[in-house]
Amino acid sequence: MTFDDDLTACAQLVEKGDPDRFAATMAAPVEVRKVLFPIYAFNVEVARAPWVTQEAIIAEMRMQWWTDALEEIASGGIVRRHEVVTSLAHVLDDKSARVLQRVVSARLWDVYRDPFEDHTAFASYLENTAGSLFLAASNAVSGQMPDVWKKLGYVSGLSQFLRAVPELERQGRIPLVDGRPEALRALADDGLAQLRAARSAKADISVKARSIALSAWQAEPILRQVRADPLRVADGTLGTSEAYKKARLIWQAMTGRW
Repeated sequence: MTFDDDLTACAQLVEKGDPDRFAATMAAPVEVRKVLFPIYAFNVEVARAPWVTQEAIIAEMRMQWWTDALEEIASGGIVRRHEVVTSLAHVLDDKSARVLQRVVSARLWDVYRDPFEDHTAFASYLENTAGSLFLAASNAVSGQMPDVWKKLGYVSGLSQFLRAVPELERQGRIPLVDGRPEALRALADDGLAQLRAARSAKADISVKARSIALSAWQAEPILRQVRADPLRVADGTLGTSEAYKKARLIWQAMTGRW
């Protein structure tokens, strides 16, 4: 698989829509990038689909379009022509395609304004969005989907979600099951504990797939910020400087640690 026009378009879509994940992907080997860019471009498209219209039925139709496209890939039949879908068809098998269908299903939460029922529902959302991306990418790169990716996906998704809380609230959503400082600190503690568990299971990850973990490069510092000062979630001040981000990504890419 070469960087044809479709794959280049996928990379450009990720660069514009998810620049941090783009930076992490560029730190991976070239052959891995060819797999990751279509998957992450799909994620950009699905993540923004619920927000481009105020009409829930139209948003649902957009999400169904992606479910159907993934079903075409999974079934091995004729696949619709689309720069992202066409690129996905080159890198996904049936298992990976059906794992990505979980992302679409979970993202239906973004279409509506209903809060999560409880922490279990919230955790499921994170695992089925961020976690499923890791699983599909790992399977596409190495043919393996160890459970460690679910943990790392939860951690990565949690850190990104907490950064998005102020914008979600501006959009009329109720993003948190419990927004009290002590509850946010407990969330951060849980995320950091899962990160430690993921690190302890690092040996389960194929050497081919280890660079996929780079997309979780900012999770630990963000969760530590929440742990130290939960009010930063509501203030929208979570995150680190560009210089720190660059240095951390380089360090992780060089050492293989995350």
